[in-house]
Amino acid sequence: MVIFPTARVIYPWRLTLAPRSMVGRNVMIYNLGHITLERGANVSQNVHLCAGTHDFNRWDMPLVTAPIVIGENAWIGADVFVGPGVRIGELTVVGARSVVVRDLPPRKICVGQPCRAIKDRIDPQ
Repeated sequence: MVIFPTARVIYPWRLTLAPRSMVGRNVMIYNLGHITLERGANVSQNVHLCAGTHDFNRWDMPLVTAPIVIGENAWIGADVFVGPGVRIGELTVVGARSVVVRDLPPRKICVGQPCRAIKDRIDPQ
């Protein structure tokens, strides 16, 4: 596993990194809930993984946390935001500057705000 020195991890004990996972430059891991990068998961520069939010339907706005899982050999492109409770499937590619607020299926190319699958990903050679 590789973590660039400019990456920021709020709570290291709430982060699980499998072998061959990578966290790029200036990544923000705001892990109020647990965040897992499975084997070979690649998180590119300036990505924000945010595993917490607030219940805005209540006046006291309590903290709400939910885990994030980045699947095996998934690639999260530059400047992507991933919200709480999201699971990104194995081999999925998330295009740069996407906003991921729902689970993404495995083996897809996904882009947009909000992020959605646009085509299948073929197996890498």
